[in-house]
Amino acid sequence: MNQTTLAKSVHGVGIGLHKGEPIKITLEPLEAGSGILFYRSDVGMLVKAEPSNVVNTQMATVIGEGTHSISTIEHLLSCVYAYGIDNIRIVLDGAEVPVMDGSGASFCMMLDEAGLRKLDATKQVLVIKREVEVVDGKKFARVTPSMQPTFSFQIDFNHPSIGKQEYTFEFSKKRFIEEIARARTFGFLKDVQMLRSRGLALGGSLDNAVVMDETKILNPEGLRFSNEFVRHKILDAIGDLCLLGAPLIGDYTSFAGSHNLNHELTKAILRDPSNYEIKILSIESAQMFEKAFA
Repeated sequence: MNQTTLAKSVHGVGIGLHKGEPIKITLEPLEAGSGILFYRSDVGMLVKAEPSNVVNTQMATVIGEGTHSISTIEHLLSCVYAYGIDNIRIVLDGAEVPVMDGSGASFCMMLDEAGLRKLDATKQVLVIKREVEVVDGKKFARVTPSMQPTFSFQIDFNHPSIGKQEYTFEFSKKRFIEEIARARTFGFLKDVQMLRSRGLALGGSLDNAVVMDETKILNPEGLRFSNEFVRHKILDAIGDLCLLGAPLIGDYTSFAGSHNLNHELTKAILRDPSNYEIKILSIESAQMFEKAFA
């Protein structure tokens, strides 16, 4: 099974969620062994997508170097992961990945437009060898060994439009596009007002998020899935785990997880080499894995 990159560069533009400014984005091919790189053309910052470069997880996953950073990388990285892309350069002219419609759907369209190209190098995967868990009170995120990856998430919000939701996603690119990619980010009107008073969420609107007041959903079109909220949590988690640097072969489970818990989980996995193995799959496993990305 070979490493992949894009067949050609593609371009897009969208609004940054927090600053509310237009941001140009270009996805470019890279040679084998490069990994996932972000480049801010406005300040000349090049940074690799890996846990050691995460500088903030409060409202999104943020990577950076020195005084510069790039925010809200998780939705795009989730799509990069689902498409099995090993090497890509993401060029931005601002400090955020554009939020698009609040989901991964637009990034899937960009990747479809770019197409994929196999490289003359073998793909490596990260195989979980034993359970790794991080806990914050009742909240947790955990990975366990499995050769057929699944992502399971539970949430419990004291809101009539959300409540308790649970979803298990058996990984494949096709199912990702159908079940996960279109799930939008969500928030509460009272929090939006507070964030805007701090100069954040200036680009947030009903066009790029599901927004709720105390009792109901404010978006006139309603939800894309009855359990869109928990599906979006899986979208986020896949993007956060993409920072491991290789496709995860294992099961992910979380209750009320967050970007911070996912970040702590990636660090916990990599902290102890006995937790995982970077390896080339057997022919049989590689064939099964390749079908998942078809």
